[in-house]
Amino acid sequence: MIKNLKLFTLLFLTLAIHSCSNNDDDDYVMQPKTIFGHVATSTNYMYLTSALQKTNLAVVLDGVEQYTLYAPNDMAFARFLMQVGYNNLDEVPTELLTQILLNHVMVGGIEYRDFVTGYFQTAATSAASKTPLSIHIEQVNMRVTLNGESRITQGNVRATNGIIHAVDRVVPIPSIVTFAKADTGLTNLLIALTRPDLTADFASILSTDAGTSPAPFTVFAPTDQAFVDLLTELGVAKLTDIDEPTLKATLTYHVIGETNALSTDLSDNLELNTLGGPITANITGGATLTDGNNRVSKIIAVDVQANNGVIHVIDKVILPN
Repeated sequence: MIKNLKLFTLLFLTLAIHSCSNNDDDDYVMQPKTIFGHVATSTNYMYLTSALQKTNLAVVLDGVEQYTLYAPNDMAFARFLMQVGYNNLDEVPTELLTQILLNHVMVGGIEYRDFVTGYFQTAATSAASKTPLSIHIEQVNMRVTLNGESRITQGNVRATNGIIHAVDRVVPIPSIVTFAKADTGLTNLLIALTRPDLTADFASILSTDAGTSPAPFTVFAPTDQAFVDLLTELGVAKLTDIDEPTLKATLTYHVIGETNALSTDLSDNLELNTLGGPITANITGGATLTDGNNRVSKIIAVDVQANNGVIHVIDKVILPN
């Protein structure tokens, strides 16, 4: 009897210990986190956590709607503050900080494997149009770059309400020039705009803030192939063979000042007053531009929205009369 009692006691203690062990394990089960929950509990995102709280975006990223967040770490945020001349987050105006953060957010959860090169929309709003800002994503051999400057260094941190991708720099709010630099399909346009002998500083002009004349801009951006075709048409070998007055005049015909003209603003026989002179838009049968030489450029991509204007991509360079 005593022997049986000892065995019963031992069995009871063993079960009790096992039960306690299971309860302890339950205490350490990793609970699912929201996007903000991941950021707030990481030691790498103290700046980002504070910024999201200051702008009340913490509430948005702590909810149930699905988002993708490009998350700059503390080193990236500190570098950004130094570059723009702020000593700390408190010095950054809340409205500006909100737009900076929204420029890191896209609606819906995007897996790393699903990134492709192209233009997409962020949750930020353009100062020129009050419509969503575009973001340029460049994916080459599974290496993803945002607006030509920020690279994803760690992808697919999954949250209950979306996905986080860590980036090594704050994603810049884009100007017209940002996209010209970021888009490898516009390389020849960038070379033309920045040719050293030009008497007009197009890069500086097209970087003008939306609230300052001659911004905002509507820019018709020829593709790289359009410039190759232009060289053939002019019978020259390279861009530097085009004399400065001709190149300068040509570039002015691709820019409308003080206007953010979206594709929905175009119509048939619409005269557009570029910085160089008038051209004509038509939309029947596909959007086109006709210059003073009756040369027709097809608009092949529309409404790439920068903070200081909009870009429409065209397949032929517009020439002055």
